[in-house]
Amino acid sequence: MKAISDLRVKLFADGADKAGMLEMYRNPLIRGFTTNPTLMRKAGVTDYQAFARDIIAAIPDRPLSFEVFSDEFGEMERQARLIRSWGENVYVKIPVTNSKGEFSGPLVKKLADSGVRLNVTALTTLAQVRDVAAQLAQGPEAYISVFAGRVADTGLDPLPLMAAAVALMAPYPRLELIWASPRELLNVFQADQVGCHIITATNDILKKIPLIGKDLTEYSLDTVKMFKADAEGAGFRL
Repeated sequence: MKAISDLRVKLFADGADKAGMLEMYRNPLIRGFTTNPTLMRKAGVTDYQAFARDIIAAIPDRPLSFEVFSDEFGEMERQARLIRSWGENVYVKIPVTNSKGEFSGPLVKKLADSGVRLNVTALTTLAQVRDVAAQLAQGPEAYISVFAGRVADTGLDPLPLMAAAVALMAPYPRLELIWASPRELLNVFQADQVGCHIITATNDILKKIPLIGKDLTEYSLDTVKMFKADAEGAGFRL
């Protein structure tokens, strides 16, 4: 097994809790950060712009992705240009479609061609990867986020999909593929295996990094000790 420091895939932290983001910022293994409206709501964020600007001030030297939240493409564009103005390290997340299923491609192309760095998100199919990459082709550096974890949730193995996406994006050297929504630390090694450029994970998953290479017999004993301590702590009796 490779050491985490030997992996080619870059680790991004996914979240919207400031304390948790700053904890990960102190870890040199974390190369960037992503957020989304769902994570912000879960973290209790009520002022989107104030939160984002606070994070950008605290993390000025690593990529940060903030997402538009309009369902109308004209308003998406306005929000995207505003978000982009907040900092040189900011990438604007644009969903691959709006909630009506309408492809965001024309807006993606317009923004990319005007120099806005994008993170096109919520992709789950190779057709989407192909179409989005074509829209981003003439723009600056950009990310394409494929939700491999959600693919796995449907019972499908995401590895062939992600490997094919890497190959499909090979003609576009300014584009990087993100393995999004991982479910376990193993996904980091799988993403590296198929040549994925980035994997973005929550703090709960990233905090398991010290377990890499742990002796399994020792881990078994730790588990038994945990069960014993919890039973005693709960005061169980039979």
